[in-house]
Amino acid sequence: MRVSGAFLRRLGLVAAIGLLSACASGAKLGEERAELNNFLLGHAIVVDENAVAGPASRKAEPNAWKESLEAELQRRFGRYQGDKLYHLGVAVQGYVLAIPGIPLVAAPKSFLILGVTVWDDAAGQKLNDKPHRIIVFESLSGETAISSGLTQSAEEQMQNLTQNGVAAIERWLATQEEWFPPAPEQPDTQEEETAEAQDDPAQAATAATEDS
Repeated sequence: MRVSGAFLRRLGLVAAIGLLSACASGAKLGEERAELNNFLLGHAIVVDENAVAGPASRKAEPNAWKESLEAELQRRFGRYQGDKLYHLGVAVQGYVLAIPGIPLVAAPKSFLILGVTVWDDAAGQKLNDKPHRIIVFESLSGETAISSGLTQSAEEQMQNLTQNGVAAIERWLATQEEWFPPAPEQPDTQEEETAEAQDDPAQAATAATEDS
């Protein structure tokens, strides 16, 4: 799944005229998603050599997206300690790191396009046949309200987009119920012990003595 220059230009134009809202910030991890109860991160591999820079974008340094995203994938998903191993493959398909523009006239927004694939380690196969596309925009703040191109470095813009992108991956995974079935309910130990005591008169007498 490739991103064309024409697609980036259209997306960039819409962002520039303010028709796209900023993403919720992924800087804070928040609570672990209960839907990912059995998730354990294996490999988190990012490729960025085919990333297309949109018009009016700063250029990312070689491997910069790869390093930033792999670190953020570990930060967000490394906290899950489930019992089933999954691998994540992420391709950076396109991006814009906004350049300085004239406020309220030509103030472009930064955005990032990712393709995400999930692997089930035990099954040895992909869970989604085609990469799932995720598009995220920079979080709204005092620094990005006018244009992040005026107030942030390329590295700061990249960190903002990276955090939002990985947070979006987490939200998407949490909607895939068939991949992450709920954990089985644990039996009530106290109820089991009571039932066993009722079956054994000697244990029942002992339990009654202890309760009195």
